[in-house]
Amino acid sequence: MDRVETRELSYFVAVAEELHFGRAAERLGIAQPPLSRAISRLERRMGVQLFERTSRRVTLTAAGEVFLAESRKALDAVDTAVLRAQQSGRPDRLVLAVRPGTDPGLLADVIRAYRRQPGAAEVEIVLTRDPVPAVRNGTADIALMCGRNDLVGLDTVELTEQKPVALLPADHPLTALPAVTTADLTREAAYRDDWPIESLDQIVDRVALGDVIVVVGANVADRLGRSVLAVPVVDLPPTMLVLGWPVGAPRATRAAFVRTARSIAAAAALDRAS
Repeated sequence: MDRVETRELSYFVAVAEELHFGRAAERLGIAQPPLSRAISRLERRMGVQLFERTSRRVTLTAAGEVFLAESRKALDAVDTAVLRAQQSGRPDRLVLAVRPGTDPGLLADVIRAYRRQPGAAEVEIVLTRDPVPAVRNGTADIALMCGRNDLVGLDTVELTEQKPVALLPADHPLTALPAVTTADLTREAAYRDDWPIESLDQIVDRVALGDVIVVVGANVADRLGRSVLAVPVVDLPPTMLVLGWPVGAPRATRAAFVRTARSIAAAAALDRAS
């Protein structure tokens, strides 16, 4: 059969997700008859029926379910290719994905040192709960993340290890303990095992108000002020901060940023040891 075009995949996915030709046509910005003909033509070319159609409903066949999953992957791959091509055409910008609160002191030092270098690219920060998909789908050039993430398909360099601490309001009863456990924290209604997508300063303000309790790396302790205390969490292992980017995707600005980050992290480790 002839190669299926991206436009045809988009048509099919719209109908498969809406399960209604009229709504799919409206979503695509085209008339319904051409959409129906396009889907029928696709089915004839493939030699399989993708939809069961009655006067009352449209449903996916087994073949349609499989084709939907693969079509989404194909469209995602096209989007990723476009993003990476756009990024390679803008060598003066480096997009960094990072989870809020991920050692902001180290990150700020790295960015300041990198910007002092001749020819440094503009650094754009993308805050996200999970930085890994951002580098995999091309939204970001590089990510700062915890080493416990699924890093398959990424090149990485280790920067620094962080011990976990719980951020608590200064007047919270748990601050009287020398350390806490995750069981202690999960009994608290304000405890969140995932970070809000906000800056560290915003999260610290919310902790101070008793709105949230979160676990972070101990390196943020000097950013807390008097209203929030950091208490070690004894049953969680330290996490390794790493920089990661797609395998086989070289870029001079990214390489320079990685070199700078490794240098700054090494110097910070020496300072802590002295």
